[in-house]
Amino acid sequence: MNLQEFDYYLPEELIAQHPLERRDMSRLMVLDRESGEIDHKLFKDITNYFAEGDCLVLNNTRVIPARLLGQKEGSGGKIEFVLLKRIAGDTWEVILRPGKKAKPGARFVFGSGELKAEILEVLEEGNRLVRFIYEGVFEEILDKVGIMPLPPYITEKLEDPERYQTVYAKYNGSAAAPTAGLHFTRELLESLRNKGVQIAYVMLHVGLGTFRPVKVDDITQHKMHSEYYSIGQEACDMINSAKKAGKKVVAVGTTSCRVLETVGGNNNGEMKACDGWTDIFIYPGYRFKIVDRLITNFHLPESTLIMLVSSLAGRENVLGAYAAAVKERYRFFSFGDAMFIK
Repeated sequence: MNLQEFDYYLPEELIAQHPLERRDMSRLMVLDRESGEIDHKLFKDITNYFAEGDCLVLNNTRVIPARLLGQKEGSGGKIEFVLLKRIAGDTWEVILRPGKKAKPGARFVFGSGELKAEILEVLEEGNRLVRFIYEGVFEEILDKVGIMPLPPYITEKLEDPERYQTVYAKYNGSAAAPTAGLHFTRELLESLRNKGVQIAYVMLHVGLGTFRPVKVDDITQHKMHSEYYSIGQEACDMINSAKKAGKKVVAVGTTSCRVLETVGGNNNGEMKACDGWTDIFIYPGYRFKIVDRLITNFHLPESTLIMLVSSLAGRENVLGAYAAAVKERYRFFSFGDAMFIK
């Protein structure tokens, strides 16, 4: 398939710059993937689309302050690191700007010197393998010197960093939020439980590779970066039980979806407790093994995320829904409104 088939027109003013005061008061577009019909609701209405025994699957990763601003040791030249993933111990893969200053052996200083980094290796596409040097607990130092890594299309300051976390965020490790989950409140989740909906948690640490631009015209030639995931036995039992009973498995966000399809694809449509790395790339033509429905935000043109959504709902349906969202002045991207594909 051609990359241009996933392009659409988006006025810049529709890119949400800040979260709404109430998480569940964002707008909700409901898309019927069979008919292409659209309804306009509020996110708090999502409970109306669940039945007893359905399973809602959430990604409980937590965003770390993965953006580091520092200087090159000696020259004082400015540098920016974004932590992508921990390889082992204090060794991380990072994106950095400007890249020319960071050759193997170069050292950088962050904060007041409590955190230092040495470049070990230049990786494919210019990322670097680095070793961090510090005294104490790395996470505590990162909390002190790091910055929340908001996407570049958000240019306004985020007053409360917790608004870039889901209310159920638990395990530190993401370089970006699983943003479809930002709409949920604890009260909304409790309402779903009271309705008999099973709530299962998976974990996928979101790397910036998920948002990496597709640079090939033939999308089948695009390579995804791998991201670490984990799913426990309790979640697997809930999901398997829902599937066996003919109930719906509803993934919250493309990250949860990718975990479910990775594990289900590896086990002939059955969920089994495991952890590992996934680079699954879902685009039209893909046959879903686990996911029946999807809650998601509105994604960038020509992104792997809009391709995943199109594989579930159909490209024409999705582009029609996006055109309607632009016409109705929906808010787009990380802090924007939501879509429910049923």
